[in-house]
Amino acid sequence: MGLVAEFEIHCEGLPLVGVARTLPEASLVLELQFNHGRRPLFLVTVNGGATTAIADALTDADDVGEWCLVGRAGDTRRYQVHPAFSLEEQLGEHLDDLAGLEALATADAIIERIEVCPQGWRQTGWFADRQEFRQFASFWQQHVTFRLERLTDDDEARAAGDGLTDRQGEALRTAYELGYFDIPRRATLADVAAELDIAASSVSERLRRAQTRIIEETVAPTWPPLPD
Repeated sequence: MGLVAEFEIHCEGLPLVGVARTLPEASLVLELQFNHGRRPLFLVTVNGGATTAIADALTDADDVGEWCLVGRAGDTRRYQVHPAFSLEEQLGEHLDDLAGLEALATADAIIERIEVCPQGWRQTGWFADRQEFRQFASFWQQHVTFRLERLTDDDEARAAGDGLTDRQGEALRTAYELGYFDIPRRATLADVAAELDIAASSVSERLRRAQTRIIEETVAPTWPPLPD
């Protein structure tokens, strides 16, 4: 069964991250056209921001060669951008394993959305199985910050935590709103139990089960096996 993953790759060397940093009021979505040799053509959709500011950011960016405005509809603009470097050249100072980067292109995965952010890329991708995703995540974890936001089976895309029971969700929300998870804590387990009118041991069990479920759906799939 395939998986759908939403994640962030924090790396300032990724293409157009510098552009996104200079345009905090705009959102940038990037499509890579890999049929253009070792320098894939960029199709960039920009929502928000002033046209002149976007033009200045693209012109001043070190990793952008030629670019042109293809079309516009309201606050949405579409640009065609020729990168100044190949991905290997662009990321050479940030990644030690360029062969591993190239191997990702042959993985059984489809990256369907890349949102360019000031700290890196936020992506949504489809992966053939859990092993394919682990290999993908492991590569980025070895070099930069990789943050998984959501991982679901491809036939049941849902928000992380949707697998909680109603009682687990109620306990988690009550504990959060009372300040049980704050540092320092503003509420005790007894306070949460009193609010829910149940025993403290029941609250503890519901919170542990809820936290385990969320961990299993988010960060756990990216962890390498523990050493024997």
